[in-house]
Amino acid sequence: MACKCKILNIGFGNSVIADRVVAIVQPTSAPMKRIREEAKHNNRLIDATQGRRTRCIIVTDSNHVILSAIQSETIANRLASDMLKSEDKDSE
Repeated sequence: MACKCKILNIGFGNSVIADRVVAIVQPTSAPMKRIREEAKHNNRLIDATQGRRTRCIIVTDSNHVILSAIQSETIANRLASDMLKSEDKDSE
């Protein structure tokens, strides 16, 4: 059985299922810090920074919060290019 899931690289060998991503945000604002702390308290925080500085927070449809050391713009561009590639394949 082959999985037709689109995988999004979030850096350092870590990936998420692209269809599960709800938001890609910067971690600097107070609301994002609260979301991060709430997820940590509820055991829904996934740290994929490999010990580096958090530069991006990814929120999934299952309310998991993923920390990444890659810039949010970079991850958003990867997600957008993956979506464009899949649309091109579907139209052929």
